[in-house]
Amino acid sequence: MNTLIKVIDAEDILTIIQLLTKLNTKTPLDILKERVIEISKNTNYECIGLYVDEKLVGISGLWYSTRHYIGKSVEPDHVIIDEATRGQGLGKQLFNWIDNHVKNKGCEAIELNAYSSNPKSHKFYYNEGYNIYGFHFLKVLRDDKKFY
Repeated sequence: MNTLIKVIDAEDILTIIQLLTKLNTKTPLDILKERVIEISKNTNYECIGLYVDEKLVGISGLWYSTRHYIGKSVEPDHVIIDEATRGQGLGKQLFNWIDNHVKNKGCEAIELNAYSSNPKSHKFYYNEGYNIYGFHFLKVLRDDKKFY
């Protein structure tokens, strides 16, 4: 098994859609593609791809910011490893790579959100040294009040 982890170039960003739709099942595909393209233009964002034998099997967006309480930080977002390749240590490899990558960019901390309905991810993040410090709140401002 030959693995490669790298930043996905903006012109290749739509290659993440095949994995992103497994994580984000509620957003209509055209809206999801539009959002991904817009996100990729943000200078505080990178998308990381995990490839096994040249096939994209994992992704994580990285949002960079500076916070008054911790300094320069990064937020992994839309993290997913394809179900067919889970249990092989690929998530650990991805997060080790992310740790080194963001340290080299001067980050002092990593913050992330995990869906409360995904206890497997909670166990993974605990094992990677993450702790729970708060709750993630969301208020939908659209008239339909739907989460997508």
